[in-house]
Amino acid sequence: MRRGSSFSDNPLLRVSRPVSACSRCRSAKVKCDGKLPACTACEKAGRENECSAANDQFARGKERSYVAALELRIEKLERRLAYARLRKASVSMHETDVGPSTESHRKDSLTTIRDAIHRQAARKRENSDVNTLVSDFGYMSVNATTRDFEESVSNMTFARLVLAASSNDALPEPREMPPPPRETASPLIQFYMDNIFSLYPAFQATYVRSLLDNIAQPRPKSSEAWAFWMILAIASTAQSRNTEDQYYQDGVEFLSCALFYADRALMPGYSSQLQALLLLTQFSMLDPAHFDSWHLIGFTCRAVVDLGLHQDPPQTQSTDDLDARRRTFYSIYALDRAISMVHARPFSFIDDAISVALPAPIRVTPSGSRSQVPDPSVQLFRLRRLQSKWYQTLFQCDSNDQLPDAACFIWNMCHDMREWSEALPKGLPVDIQEMLDLELRYSYVYCIAPSSRTPHMTAYGRKLIFEHAIAYIDRIHAISNGDTSNTLYTYHDALRVYFMGSQFVAVLRDAADVLISGSSVSVPLTLPGQAPAPPLPERFGRASNGDDLDRSLETLEKVSLTLNKYGQRWEYALQLKGSFEVISAEVLDGLKAREDLRDSRKSAPSQAEQGQGQHQLPVAQTIPNFTQHASLPQHMSSQQPLQDMRWAESYNDRLSDLR
Repeated sequence: MRRGSSFSDNPLLRVSRPVSACSRCRSAKVKCDGKLPACTACEKAGRENECSAANDQFARGKERSYVAALELRIEKLERRLAYARLRKASVSMHETDVGPSTESHRKDSLTTIRDAIHRQAARKRENSDVNTLVSDFGYMSVNATTRDFEESVSNMTFARLVLAASSNDALPEPREMPPPPRETASPLIQFYMDNIFSLYPAFQATYVRSLLDNIAQPRPKSSEAWAFWMILAIASTAQSRNTEDQYYQDGVEFLSCALFYADRALMPGYSSQLQALLLLTQFSMLDPAHFDSWHLIGFTCRAVVDLGLHQDPPQTQSTDDLDARRRTFYSIYALDRAISMVHARPFSFIDDAISVALPAPIRVTPSGSRSQVPDPSVQLFRLRRLQSKWYQTLFQCDSNDQLPDAACFIWNMCHDMREWSEALPKGLPVDIQEMLDLELRYSYVYCIAPSSRTPHMTAYGRKLIFEHAIAYIDRIHAISNGDTSNTLYTYHDALRVYFMGSQFVAVLRDAADVLISGSSVSVPLTLPGQAPAPPLPERFGRASNGDDLDRSLETLEKVSLTLNKYGQRWEYALQLKGSFEVISAEVLDGLKAREDLRDSRKSAPSQAEQGQGQHQLPVAQTIPNFTQHASLPQHMSSQQPLQDMRWAESYNDRLSDLR
């Protein structure tokens, strides 16, 4: 189904008309049908004159009724319009030089007035019709749980609406196929359990393992068939390395089998709908050519809210059922936070609307191992809650309202994330630990980077971004070029590489002299009782070798190489690579000029001995102007944060251009 599909037939929607009981029915505790001018109960009792709506109890202008508020607003606008017309007529009467009137002029004037009256009456009728329609909209309630989205004569279902709204390229035609042999399906299901289910346990583990047996039944449930084929599609696509390999081809084929059951599996009003949407969202992260993950997670979160999973129920459920419900919610919550952040878009719902405790950790037994390991999903949920806190404060509040004491807030958030990292349980799988470490470094850079609410950034903040970006790019480059890691890496990791590279270029553009010289940067002072600034990270791996100039050149090269590698899997990553090479070209030229100058000095030691105190002057003359603002006079230093903010926020604009 293509995105541009036309829906000429309207689906059947469930419409509810909430009615406020009149004062008599409410006091008598009887049902009120809200009829006007008097409800049925008051008519039968012979008290039509005593029937008053609940809105009559409030002062004029403070009605709780949306319709009454609209009517009052219309009345005010009509009075203002009448006053404006009267004023205009009065001014025209005084300013116009009226000559002798003739009979023909009178007739023309009367005709004009009559036509104006007719036009005004027509406008009033039109406005009345529009106002009535808008008032009716106030009574309408259509949500993601309405079950009228079933198949009908209009051939419209909720599943087709979701697929049409979230699809990019043409989807494969749905088709029914027998399940693959057990020796083919079992490894894929186990791969999903080990690498994806362990982070997003939205189902019962026994449910996933029983799918292979249930799908072999003569008439399997649509929800189970959808889950089976989608899990195979996700597991196969996750192991793909380019769009031409067998893993990707199998993943698309499994997707077409799942789409055969979409109408029933995505039927609103059931918990199975959440699981079906979650699986489709996970697949979209691996195949952005076919689906838009941000739209899909929006549908999923709307269903979560409509089904009430964003609030813990009363203590009537068993502990196991309550934990299963919480795991489903936080799996969707974690995906929503990750997808929204990587696309620089708002969350589907804010944290203030949520009242769900974290689920109890479960013991996980990886395949090929007899020992149990700590539950990594709860650790990921905790990190997503920390990310959500500072992301909402920095990026989802009024951009014109600068954050008071921004540095203190940022250091507190970094301190909380560091405590989370230090509290990670021992025994987590190595791949999971590596993934969480990358998430932490990404979060540090995202939080410290300047924004409209925190436009000022210290030299120490730039140094933190510089070191964390180098460590992140070095590790993700190794992962993208190796086959040792089985942890879930998606197209969103390409977006993260682009973001980290952009921030790395930004700090080099603003303070290359300080960062590349290797000089120490003082740690900002903090008030007593406030969290200190995070320490500089330790240097590990190959990125720790060489001076900062070599490390910077190598990091810029690795960003392009990593995006090029990801471009074999996702074509959009090649667009990110092209955009990054454009924004980093000036910085890269400046760094290469420094490198040439340094190498020339090494080859000519006699020249380096001349004038120890003058060696900085040729550097400034050789390098392009992008570094010279680092030595601006003190009275011009206030312009520097504006440049920081422009580079940090331009990431959002560049990302929007690439969508």
